[in-house]
Amino acid sequence: MITPAQCRAARGLVKWNQKELAAKSGVSSLAINRFECNKSSPHNATLKVIRDTFEAAGVLFIDADEEAGAGVRLGR
Repeated sequence: MITPAQCRAARGLVKWNQKELAAKSGVSSLAINRFECNKSSPHNATLKVIRDTFEAAGVLFIDADEEAGAGVRLGR
C-alpha cells in the first residue's frame, strides 16, 4: 500500500513535516514517526488515510516492479 520510504519521500515532495502530515491526515505524529522509522506496521486503514492525504496534495505513488523499486512523484 505505502512503504515507510515512500511516506518520507512524499512528505519531502510536499514539504510537510511529520506534525503537518498528522494534522492533515488525522493520524498521530507518533504513529507516523514509528511507521517511518520501521518501528511499527500500521493497519491498512491507517496507511490508506495517509496515502489518500498525500494523493489529495498531488503525490502519485509508484509501485515496485521487476525493474525498479517503489517510489513517489508529484502529479501535474
